[in-house]
Amino acid sequence: MKLSQNTLDLIETLRSSGRSFCIATIVRTKDATSAKPGAKAVVTEDGEMHGFLGGGCVTGAVKKEAIAALESQQPKLMRVRPKDEVVAPVDTDGTTLHKSSCPSGGTVEIFLEPMKARRRLVILGSSPIAQTLVSIAGAIGYQTIAGAPGDESGTMGNADVCHEGFAEAAAQAGPGDALILATQGRRDREALRAALQSQAGYIGMVASRRKFAALAGELGSDPDLAERLETVRAPAGLDIKAVEPEEIALSIMGEIIALRRAGQLGKKAPEHGGTRKAAQ
Repeated sequence: MKLSQNTLDLIETLRSSGRSFCIATIVRTKDATSAKPGAKAVVTEDGEMHGFLGGGCVTGAVKKEAIAALESQQPKLMRVRPKDEVVAPVDTDGTTLHKSSCPSGGTVEIFLEPMKARRRLVILGSSPIAQTLVSIAGAIGYQTIAGAPGDESGTMGNADVCHEGFAEAAAQAGPGDALILATQGRRDREALRAALQSQAGYIGMVASRRKFAALAGELGSDPDLAERLETVRAPAGLDIKAVEPEEIALSIMGEIIALRRAGQLGKKAPEHGGTRKAAQ
């Protein structure tokens, strides 16, 4: 059975929007079943299934295992058999088993393939550090989304997506994404406000502690922004004694990776700022 155009379109839409999903494919059936080998469906992070793999006896089990596969990011094979044939949660060959109460009494094997969303880095500004971040982040697999005023956006053309404005770019960031302010004196306040209103899990600013404190003092009177300011890392980046734009960009990506691996994206920044000691 060929993958339907609707399913192909959905997969492309999910990939473009940066959402994770799981592809479920029937690889084998035995006896009477409503779906046949080759049939595919897509299960999204919220547990919605798009496509047809059979009746409710199969659908519920697939949704459950697909969500588990998304969490573990490990592909797996599952098997749905008539309930009177299931005496353990795992079959003799190690395949996860689920009971079916369907009258047809068929057996279905489904392969689950989780598709993790591509990590995203949103960069506000068009400074040399901003431009270098696009190159470094892109080289290690990040989707780069840039936001800069219209007269500056042309210098960020190497980004995967470029918006002529800070708010539009910042709005693309989700809880699993990182956002960097690299405006360096060009409409800093406007960019910081857009960043604080985003859903980004990490917000870092290329600025000295003194400069950031001044900006935070101006925006901190807004109760909707005050708590969010505590998560901003400024100066952004690890302390590697970075000086050149390329070195600073590298230190920033190093910090983002370290925090992501430690599950610390979105946590309160230490001492109202970042970890890189050099003034920016």
